[in-house]
Amino acid sequence: MKNYGLIRVAAATPVVKVADPEANAKAIISMIDDAEENKVSILVFPELSVSGYTCGDLFGSKSLAEGSEKAVRAVMDHTRGLEITVVVGAPVRCHDRLYNCAVVIRNGLVKGIVPKIYLPTYNEFYESRWFASGSDFLTGDLCGAGRFLDDGTAYVREGFCSETVYAGKRCNISPNLLFKVGEASFAVEICEDLWTPVPPSSFHSVAGAQIILNLSASNEVLLKHSYRRSLVCEQSAHTLSGYVYCSGGYGESSQDLVYDASSLIYENGALLAEAQRFMTGPEMIFADIDVEKLSFLRQKRSSFHYVTPDGKGSSFYGRMYSRLDLGKAASTDFTQQLFRRIEPHPFVPEGKDADLEGRCREVISIQVLGLARRLEHVKARSAVIGISGGLDSTLALIVTVMAFDKLNWPRNGIIGVTMPGLGTSSRTKGNAGALMAALGITTKEISVVPAVEQHFSDIGHDPSVIDSVYENAQARERTQILMDISNQTGGIVVGTGDLSELALGWCTYNGDHMSMYAVNASVPKTLVRELCRFCAENVFKDGLKSCGRTAGEIILDIVDTPISPELTPAGRDGKIAQLTEDLIGPYELHDFFLYHFFRFGCSPAKILFLAENAFGSRYEKETLLKWLKVFFKRFFSQQFKRSCLPDGPKVGSVSLSPRGDWRMPSDAAAQLWLAELESL
Repeated sequence: MKNYGLIRVAAATPVVKVADPEANAKAIISMIDDAEENKVSILVFPELSVSGYTCGDLFGSKSLAEGSEKAVRAVMDHTRGLEITVVVGAPVRCHDRLYNCAVVIRNGLVKGIVPKIYLPTYNEFYESRWFASGSDFLTGDLCGAGRFLDDGTAYVREGFCSETVYAGKRCNISPNLLFKVGEASFAVEICEDLWTPVPPSSFHSVAGAQIILNLSASNEVLLKHSYRRSLVCEQSAHTLSGYVYCSGGYGESSQDLVYDASSLIYENGALLAEAQRFMTGPEMIFADIDVEKLSFLRQKRSSFHYVTPDGKGSSFYGRMYSRLDLGKAASTDFTQQLFRRIEPHPFVPEGKDADLEGRCREVISIQVLGLARRLEHVKARSAVIGISGGLDSTLALIVTVMAFDKLNWPRNGIIGVTMPGLGTSSRTKGNAGALMAALGITTKEISVVPAVEQHFSDIGHDPSVIDSVYENAQARERTQILMDISNQTGGIVVGTGDLSELALGWCTYNGDHMSMYAVNASVPKTLVRELCRFCAENVFKDGLKSCGRTAGEIILDIVDTPISPELTPAGRDGKIAQLTEDLIGPYELHDFFLYHFFRFGCSPAKILFLAENAFGSRYEKETLLKWLKVFFKRFFSQQFKRSCLPDGPKVGSVSLSPRGDWRMPSDAAAQLWLAELESL
């Protein structure tokens, strides 16, 4: 079974019995069985889950320490023969001191023990009253060199750690332990460690940990949960890691505090799973973390590997860690069930918490400011735009109007030119004229038909042959008209083409491909539609009317118009005959393919797997494969059009500017990617 770079993790909060390790071991074992059924590779329990976090001065009891060790042995024995890695919290005695620890267990063995470094002793917390800091194992007498264990249970390279015997097994104990499960590496920090100015996980990630496990017992007070979420979110984002935060819950003492099982799983700042809080039973959340994606993002971010406090670089700092290979990951079949949501429209926020309006405002503001700066810098007296009555030119016009308003320039300096051609429909032509009138800009209508027919005659092209010459001649004639008008009026041509068209090369070279400033160049088609809708409903809802409609109403009709270049004859009824998405495929698919290929370097097989999960039954596998092949063929063959793009503002994480995010040779071969698609 192919894992597509994913690994399944879970955070489990049992109902604990304070100071009853035997009962807690049974609760933990029951949840291990549930996780094993779900093919979890890494299972995390809360801080001090074996003993209970709220034992107070009972932590000083020899009986509790020994009972906890016996309980860990019971959990350890239960994992023999299983594929799962289990991490539990327990008080561990070592070198005449007591440590608040995470115990890493795999296949009937304790593989390593990670002690907590930062012990909160403020407000309601008194941990240093009972525990010593794990920093003992990084400096001083307890700091030793890593070594191979002679019983073959762990494979350790150089690093800072010490050996101990726990639950009857020799093992390493240190905060600086890196564990490998399959292709994923993880490290551990405990509760307060995260709340410090420089959490240990910052160093763990630089040393190679792709996943951070946090065993926590975080009590609940007003507004603390929102702050906790922001902490986990931000730490996972700036360490480019998966972060599994497992917190204690029901059963902990409520003498002065309440624990609500506020477990969270994040990946690079994105929430994958969150426990339901304030429950009275056991809670377990699952997530499939994409370690392949995290590795790719770290590979791309050149600064990630070289920032350490001592200035010696991550390779030096990495040598301070001991590394233990725990074996293969669980044999999880991710094609049967996936514990993560794959957004079908990654450029357009969806769901109840999505801030689509906020994103639209942000994108429009970037576009407007970029164009305003360019207009002011070149001392433009006009802005010239070709208005087709389609989505892209509508967005470009909206941005230009808002830029002129921002500069306090009169809108009559915007020259909108509608240029009916051999395929123009009555709907788009009518909307183009009405929108310009409603926005109060200068309008021109110049038919390209006479010039194109003369051109056909000049070059000897039969106008009954509807081919690329027939189509591109119209696009280039329109561009010539716009460029010449901009010269006449002392202005610049504002480009209309969007990111999706550039990815597919769905534009005419030196036609609509060219302008003097391309405001939509990094806006994908799926977002163009939403930006137009947002502006129709929020910016241009009221105002001047044209033919009885406001600008907002006209824009909404344009949003509902089928996408077409209108370069082939319209139907007899005057309606659009040439539909773009029938020819090259749905833009929602191409935007999905582009996002995962560009952002995360995904292979065709993984993109197909993700698309099947994102779109479900909406598209058959054969349909997805068909358009995925089209995407890769066109993306590679049309790079030459992207190599000479005009200036334009970057608005999101995906940009194909040859001066910015994407540098690719125009003659690169697509065979490697197409061969993989054929094998599917």
